[in-house]
Amino acid sequence: MTETTKAPAEPRETGTLQLALREIFGASFTRTVLAIVIGFVVGAVLIIITNEEFLASVGYFFQRPSDALGAAWNAVYTGYSSLFTGSIFNSSADTFGAAIRPFTETLRFAAPLILAGLGIALSFKVGLFNIGGLGQMLVAIAGASWVSFAVPMPTALHMLVAMAVGVLAAMVWGGIVGLLKAATGAHEVIVTIMMNYIALYAVSYAMRAGFLHSPDAGTNPKTPPPLETAQYPALLGDSYRLHLGFIVAVLGVVLYWWLMERSSLGFRLRAVGENPSAAATSGMKVSTLYIITMALSAMFVGFAGVNQVLGGSVGLTASADSGIGFDAITVALLGGGNAIGIFFAGLLFGAMKAGGPAMQIAGVSPEVLVVVQGVIVLFIAAPPLVRAIFRLPKSVENGPIAQKFSRTKKGGE
Repeated sequence: MTETTKAPAEPRETGTLQLALREIFGASFTRTVLAIVIGFVVGAVLIIITNEEFLASVGYFFQRPSDALGAAWNAVYTGYSSLFTGSIFNSSADTFGAAIRPFTETLRFAAPLILAGLGIALSFKVGLFNIGGLGQMLVAIAGASWVSFAVPMPTALHMLVAMAVGVLAAMVWGGIVGLLKAATGAHEVIVTIMMNYIALYAVSYAMRAGFLHSPDAGTNPKTPPPLETAQYPALLGDSYRLHLGFIVAVLGVVLYWWLMERSSLGFRLRAVGENPSAAATSGMKVSTLYIITMALSAMFVGFAGVNQVLGGSVGLTASADSGIGFDAITVALLGGGNAIGIFFAGLLFGAMKAGGPAMQIAGVSPEVLVVVQGVIVLFIAAPPLVRAIFRLPKSVENGPIAQKFSRTKKGGE
């Protein structure tokens, strides 16, 4: 009796359409969108289980389930519609100007998040973890504040000098971290954490009893308000609070894109991020590039600190960073280190900040949005988890869509 052995089946040739679908569903963009969806779904669950009407109807759920389901729907609809109304468009406003006011607030809140997110993302690109956004923002706030109220100058010049001093202070603060890493091998995470504490207490002391203290604040740590000549001008008139800071953020996005994608310095920074040993072998001074990286990262974060000073007309306290230094890490991760991605991630988080009060008025706890942000970051940081939940395929390298864009780009050059 002879045994017949079957020849191994030949792998089926994958069609272009199937490959394109795999490329789309396996892309990081798809995972990012799904991570955002999961975050808002988790937020909806929290809204439901903390709603009093829903909790009251759960006791007789099996007798009349429509009450509980209706209460759950109303709670989620009210919460998220309030978020939309408070951050995008208020359809119940009397005038169009009042209706779009929430969107201008979203842009205002997004500006420092975008700038700080660019700074944190830059360090990620080079393989460094800059979590010193808090300290870098505070020293920028200190420098810009002092110039803005203590050194009178003509309009425009005053604003530019205050910006320059604030950003330079942040660059020096960040450059110290890079210098310590290059010279001693100190880990940037530990150093930036310690630098945060140093900046926090040093700036708080200066605001309470030092050169930043406002005589009108008594014993409270607070700066005098910036002179009008140093303040960012309003973009849409005095009826709105949107100011020049948003334009600075847009310019920051362009600068970041050019720096990382088109400049020779950006090429060297990315090379160090990919493989520091290979970069050193090819003749690059990795230690010097670490210093430059931290200084440039702090530069973008410093612009966010300057925004907090010159974007208002009141004095600031040591909490003026508003948590942006840490929120920027989330923005950088959500944006995937890409300039455009960081811009839209900043807008999303700006919308959450702008719409949070409206949700609170509607009876939804503001902590829900914090949980949503945390869940988004959790799933962004764990791509296999998102792939497993939605049964997504693995990413396809150089698929038909990427090839199409590559040919179009070459044709346009």
